[in-house]
Formats: sequence, structure tokens, C-alpha cells
Amino acid sequence: MPRIAARQGKRAVPDAAFDLWLRRGLHAMYDDVAREPVPEELLKLIEQDRQK
Repeated sequence: MPRIAARQGKRAVPDAAFDLWLRRGLHAMYDDVAREPVPEELLKLIEQDRQK
């Protein structure tokens, strides 16, 4: 069992580096889109669904 734990510990650093790279890449690609206002038509559809 200790060998498994040791392997998992070694994976944590590359996984963290990948997670950081992925997070930065996703932010670079999608932050502008996420800041856009929600279209009025979509807000109306959401509100209609809530009332049902």
C-alpha cells in the first residue's frame, strides 16, 4: 500500500501544474464571453420557466 501512496504524491505536482495551465488557458479564452450580458430573450425564457 505505501507504494500506491507514493505514486499518488508524485502525481500531485504535475496535476497541479496542468490544472494551473488549464485554468489560465480557459480564462484567456472565455473571460470576455463570460462578462457579456445575458440576452434579454434568454432572461425572458428563464423567467417563464420559473413561473410554471
